[in-house]
Amino acid sequence: MVKEIHTENAPAAIGPYSQAIQAGDFIYISGQIGINPSTGEVVDGIEAQTKQVLENLKAILAKSGVSFSQVVKFTIYLTSMDDFAKVNDIYGGYLQEPYPARATVEVSRLPKNVLVEMDAVVYTK
Repeated sequence: MVKEIHTENAPAAIGPYSQAIQAGDFIYISGQIGINPSTGEVVDGIEAQTKQVLENLKAILAKSGVSFSQVVKFTIYLTSMDDFAKVNDIYGGYLQEPYPARATVEVSRLPKNVLVEMDAVVYTK
């Protein structure tokens, strides 16, 4: 069974995709960027964008009835690896051991010219 997950507490999709999809025991959360869902605007700077991305993910997790502790895999996309340490510090503040698996990659460009994007896979059991 496949179920769409949507919350007003995270930005609406900016294309033909869902905020998240539950498929069986897994939830696949689409890439989140630093858009404030209240204003629809991108927040400024790598720290603010990273926090907003994680808050957006947190809102989608809450709507799904799960938490960061159930995330099994993150992918982080950065436009500059120079921001890795800042992002890593903020990201780490949202998580507890055992930490999920993760990949972090540098990309040439992200939607709306943001500096960071994250997606996640959640195991619900």
